[in-house]
Amino acid sequence: MEFRIASVVLLGLSLSACNPAPQQNVKSEHQAGDSAAVASATTEMLAGKDYHSFANPEQLKVKHLDLDLDVNFATQVISGDASIQFERVEPKASTLVLDTRDLTIERVTAMGKDIPFSLAAADPHLGAALKIEVPADIDVVTVTYHTSPDASGVQWLTPEQTAGKQHPFLFTQAQAIHARSFIPLQDSPQVRMTYQATIRTPADLLAVMSASNDPDTERDGEYHFSMPQPIPSYLIALAVGDLAFKPMGKRTGVYAEPAMLDAAAKEFEDTEAMLEVTEKKFGQYRWDRYDLLILPPSFPFGGMENPRLSFITPTVIAGDKSLVSLIAHELAHSWSGNTVTNATWRDLWLNEGFTTYLTYRIMEMIYGPEREQMEFVLGQQSLEADLASLPAQDQLLAIDLRGRDPDAVFSDIPYEKGALFARELEQKVGRDAFDQFLMGYFEHFAFESITTDQFVAYLNDTLLKTHGDKLDAKRIQQWIFEPGVPQGAPMAHSDAFTKVDAARDNWLSGELPADKIDTQDWNTHQWLHFLNNMPESLSAQQMAELDKAFNLTQAGNNEIAHSWLLMAVNNWYEPAFGRLHDYLLHIGRNKLVKPLYQALSKTEQGKAFGKQAFEQAKSGYHPLTVKANEGYFN
Repeated sequence: MEFRIASVVLLGLSLSACNPAPQQNVKSEHQAGDSAAVASATTEMLAGKDYHSFANPEQLKVKHLDLDLDVNFATQVISGDASIQFERVEPKASTLVLDTRDLTIERVTAMGKDIPFSLAAADPHLGAALKIEVPADIDVVTVTYHTSPDASGVQWLTPEQTAGKQHPFLFTQAQAIHARSFIPLQDSPQVRMTYQATIRTPADLLAVMSASNDPDTERDGEYHFSMPQPIPSYLIALAVGDLAFKPMGKRTGVYAEPAMLDAAAKEFEDTEAMLEVTEKKFGQYRWDRYDLLILPPSFPFGGMENPRLSFITPTVIAGDKSLVSLIAHELAHSWSGNTVTNATWRDLWLNEGFTTYLTYRIMEMIYGPEREQMEFVLGQQSLEADLASLPAQDQLLAIDLRGRDPDAVFSDIPYEKGALFARELEQKVGRDAFDQFLMGYFEHFAFESITTDQFVAYLNDTLLKTHGDKLDAKRIQQWIFEPGVPQGAPMAHSDAFTKVDAARDNWLSGELPADKIDTQDWNTHQWLHFLNNMPESLSAQQMAELDKAFNLTQAGNNEIAHSWLLMAVNNWYEPAFGRLHDYLLHIGRNKLVKPLYQALSKTEQGKAFGKQAFEQAKSGYHPLTVKANEGYFN
């Protein structure tokens, strides 16, 4: 999922805290050179058991899915058939268990005949288990069903909520466990399947999926898709809207509403180059094409790595390529996440940590080390904020999520702490050796879903054997299974931020008026560093001076606007509140709106403002954004 750099404003935090001696949960560094094998986690959790699925792949495992679905915008319902092919892991098993959430199951058939099924009572996090009694000679069942208009993984948009204002729009978002809200299946990342789909829509709209998309397909209301590589359920994705296509390279292109197409293609024109350098460094791209779909602003995430077709928020179209690390991140998932996948949500760091590491590497290869270092600093600062706010048990890479909504795993821990761990391995063994390790890792586990324990075992058999004099097994254990960041971890530094720090300090001390700060050559990352590291409290006069000098309330870059508006809330700078209200109404990306709602909820005056904005905005928000923010005002 989306790259999270600069996602949190870090008022008053110093960069040195990311390597902190005083941090409560950081253990002392172990001696280097320990050659003992890294131990696996020693808890009562069962490695590889998915605690967020009712499915029984250890008995009957789904291998292929065939969808035949109708999309009805009038009723906001998807309906049709899901034909599910499975293999018998246990020859005598006779019950296929699937995951569902708020689905109406009309019938289940095999060989054209009805077969018995039952739908269990719903769990608030997991939905309801669908149990199907399958005859001994059957390996395909067909479930006829329809979704709820309130499906957690589907958003229906009216024409007014789109860029073109003429046609409705639909998109799905399956990660972590929302595929079950629009398809009955074994909704666990350890179950990989191929799929085919026929999707019927209004004739004037185009359907696209995380599968083979023909840019030249005739717009006739019936579309056919094939995904020949086995993928986990959370990577099944569908979108329907008034979409056009523009190529960006021989294997890359962009789908978007016509009004946004040219701007998106220009902003992301380096995608082909990103694909080529990543393939050269880390092994072949295994998914044929890599296209982007630009969604309406209500998309709750920056991006989603749906294979062959990443779903992307329009909030990163800044006009200067300053936010394209998001594209690098979703592309990197084609190796780390889509090809080698976490087996359970406890293991998410295997997806996001190595993907975030690859993102930094791609940015360095395409835009140079100075750009990469700035983004590394911002990423490390964002990690600091999460370490300061999260309880110790949520600072582990291999987190215990039993009994919790798996969406709770998405913090900067799996992303930035995971990437920092990978960066340390690289620095210990050398870049060339680590690149060879990663290439071998992606090849060894290609199209498999693995656990943290499997990764540890592979690490023991590879880098720990070849570089046992440089790596410390106990320290690796500490990185994965203990909270905090070990002392001596890699530190981010950017010379480009030095002059920004000096300017901020001189302005805060009164030595330099805001309008005399030379910002002519500042890029987005320098602006974010300037704003994100302001003191927690500024006077009304200081806020007004900054706003007058730099017109921050009207900033066109959504990340810069977010940082400024959060400062405005924390310092109750009312001249920015008109823009704040508009921002909350027109952007649904949770990374950008949740910190604003959270800050507003801390005072009665702010809570009243936030509740009014939320009530106006929520009809256009994705269900996940609503769920993440409604508690602030209930």
